[in-house]
Amino acid sequence: MKHLLSINDLDKGSAISLLNLAVEMQQVNSREVKKLPALNGRTVANLFFEDSTRTKISFELAAKRLSADVINFTAKGSSVSKGESLKDTVQTIEAMGVEALIVRHHHSGAANTIANSTWSTSAVINAGDGTHEHPTQGLLDSLTIRQRLKGAVDKGDLAGVRVLIAGDILHSRVARSNLLLLRLLGAKVGIVGPATLVPDDARILADFIYFNFDEALADKFDVVMMLRMQRERMNSAFIPNETEYSTLWGLSESRFKALSSETLIMHPGPMNRGLEISSAAADSPQSAILDQVTNGVAVRMAVLYKLLAQETSLK
Repeated sequence: MKHLLSINDLDKGSAISLLNLAVEMQQVNSREVKKLPALNGRTVANLFFEDSTRTKISFELAAKRLSADVINFTAKGSSVSKGESLKDTVQTIEAMGVEALIVRHHHSGAANTIANSTWSTSAVINAGDGTHEHPTQGLLDSLTIRQRLKGAVDKGDLAGVRVLIAGDILHSRVARSNLLLLRLLGAKVGIVGPATLVPDDARILADFIYFNFDEALADKFDVVMMLRMQRERMNSAFIPNETEYSTLWGLSESRFKALSSETLIMHPGPMNRGLEISSAAADSPQSAILDQVTNGVAVRMAVLYKLLAQETSLK
């Protein structure tokens, strides 16, 4: 594997292999000294053209725990604001000896453009591109589901698991990566949201489609994954107002309390408490939201290791 641009770069076997490698990385993260020498002397660049907290810090921590040197690039305050092209930015970064680019960009396909260009030789990891995909988020979500529902030692797929993804499906790269990966691993996946925020290809992407949140929740899914409303990607009025959205599509305290006590609650963050999810749901023992954050480091360690150091020993 040269790059990780999309869940479509993986087959079922390679996806499970990455999840199992991430479990080994979790063991590293539980040590007193949380370091492996696997990427000693290698240089990784976080190339972020969009704001980020969780993903950027997670990738930086993952690279450092593998002993890589890390360059953090943000578009704000850089030569991009002076008109520098993507090509020139990448070539400038690579000229400093960088071997892997972790790319977050507001344009769908930006990571693919770099990976398939003649002007870049680095391994490229898509850390979120427009409304396209966010593959490492999909991987960490699947790992979280597998461990919470099937146990920490499970090394299999997600056959028999039912997952409901709720909210702004249309603009969510997290939803697209999760839909592809969860179904690849054998889960049954439903989506629910306002008709204006459900994509045209929904019937291809999902096993079940709903336009009423309460009807969807009544079908008793094992996992309810809430999504943030992506206001920054909306170029028109997709909902009447936030109050109506929260009333119809939010995981309110009353909706949460009506769920089975076994239902797992997830959210990729950042959360808009009181809009798409209540504090009662987000802070409950059923919530896996902090587990998702923790697992993100292990998954990104696994991806970096697979791309740059798979020939070396983990010990």
